[in-house]
Formats: sequence, structure tokens, C-alpha cells
Amino acid sequence: MENHKIISALCYASLLFAPFLLPLIVYFVIKDKEVKYHARRAFVSHSIPTALSILLAIFGFIGMLTLDYNNMSGYVILMFVLMGIYFLVTIGIIIWNIIQAYRIYRVGF
Repeated sequence: MENHKIISALCYASLLFAPFLLPLIVYFVIKDKEVKYHARRAFVSHSIPTALSILLAIFGFIGMLTLDYNNMSGYVILMFVLMGIYFLVTIGIIIWNIIQAYRIYRVGF
């Protein structure tokens, strides 16, 4: 049972070294329901910053192609605000994942 706690905690902590790759592998390889539950939660939490960064990149690319130099100041301010929101959300998710990994490892399922 100790191995299941370690694997579940690693799914959350893998945001720092192998985001959503390790939880995806664990979800399909491990048969324990609790480990699958934590792997799925970790995968979803790892996917949020990735999805936000892809949306931010698409929005930036479209804006870069459609705006001219004279109308760019409002767009640049908007992009910096969106990047700030992205970084705050990402830092919050990193902290949440680390707390979840600690809770799983120390307290249990």
C-alpha cells in the first residue's frame, strides 16, 4: 500500500518534471482505483496551464497578424494582463499539486 501512496503523490509532483505524461502513464498502467483517481486529478490539473498557454499563444498569433503598429498599444496591455493571469493560475496550480502530493504521502488517500 505504501507504493500506491508514493505513485499517487508522484502523479501530483510530476508537474515539476513530467507534466501530464506521468499521470497519463500511471492511469493506464496501474489497476488500483485510488491511484487511478489521483492520476486523473493530476492529469486534469496539469492540463489547465497547458490549455491556457495554447490559447494565449493562439490569441497572440492572431492578434499579431491582424493588428497594425498604430493600434497595438491596447493589444499589448491586454496580452500582458492575460499573461499575468496565466502565471498566477499556473503558480496556484503548482502550489495545489505540491500540497496534494504532500497530503497523499503523509496523510494517505
